[in-house]
Amino acid sequence: MSSALTDLFPHPIVQAPMAGGVSVPQLAAAVSEAGGLGFLAAGYKTADGMYQEIKQLRGLTTRPFGVNLFMPQPEYAESGAVEVYAHQLAGEAAWYETELGDPDSGRDDGYDAKLAVLLDNPVPVVSFHFGVPSRDVLDSLRRAGTRTLVTATTAEEALAVERAGADAVIAQGVEAAGHQGTHRDIPENDGSGIGLLSLIAQVSEAVSIPVVAAGGIMRGSQIAAVLAAGACAAQLGTAFLATPESGANALHKQALTNPLFARTELTRAFSGRPARGLVNRFLREHGPYAPAAYPEIHHLTSPLRKAAAKAGDAQGMALWAGQGHRMARELPAGELVEVLAAELAAARTALSAGGDGR
Repeated sequence: MSSALTDLFPHPIVQAPMAGGVSVPQLAAAVSEAGGLGFLAAGYKTADGMYQEIKQLRGLTTRPFGVNLFMPQPEYAESGAVEVYAHQLAGEAAWYETELGDPDSGRDDGYDAKLAVLLDNPVPVVSFHFGVPSRDVLDSLRRAGTRTLVTATTAEEALAVERAGADAVIAQGVEAAGHQGTHRDIPENDGSGIGLLSLIAQVSEAVSIPVVAAGGIMRGSQIAAVLAAGACAAQLGTAFLATPESGANALHKQALTNPLFARTELTRAFSGRPARGLVNRFLREHGPYAPAAYPEIHHLTSPLRKAAAKAGDAQGMALWAGQGHRMARELPAGELVEVLAAELAAARTALSAGGDGR
């Protein structure tokens, strides 16, 4: 592993920051305590809500951890498309007996306020999704003693991350759960995502900063594969979603291995940005018509998703999951880190001996 990260966590295992209440302090603490790098997700939280979770996490562990921020999004011009989609969702609102959300509830996710908190109360690691922070922001965090990571989905995006001065890049393959961290949301690029192993190779040849691999990783042998391909660590989300410490809804956890949900797709149905989730009724019925309008569609559908969860209806929820979801294990998060580390060691031993690392 690169010295830019290796001194922070002994195992090359990063718990992905999963917004929406999944990456709670208990999960991040368990991962960090076991020798991985736990993460909090500040997305969709207020700056104070983020700060309170950081305080809680610090009370649970003295080990390094990270906090993830969403980058502010550019203005969306075609409000008419959002109105058309809202009209289409009227039946959903009636079914769940709720109102649709206000699509104009905010575009910047409290970015500046959260940065101010993280500069006043520095954390070991901060990562960014949906774009690249300015060099000034990254330099300010570095002066505060914080390491910085930025998601990229192409080699070109990785170059932008390196030019901005980040300490490392997260290469996110198309297999990954949840939102693709593309720097610009271009509908014409839908369906053109790059698989993780190809992406690691392209990014590793394009940049000199460390690469963290993300996308569909569920086993230690897969971690060995991405390390062999050039990554310094692996970031896992869906693998930790099923743990008891995860804040995910019980229906979401159960759906990962439920034969009723056999596959995943990238969809704009729930948020207006491409995100990978289990195929359910809502995704099938509304995905083809959802406009490229994030976070407007996220705000619009938020009450529907909450009402579906309250009603115990997984068919109306955003069931984010990576392509390896059927391999999820209901282990405590700390134990999962230990199992993954043992699998990684076995795979490395087998590879060095020329054997089977399964």
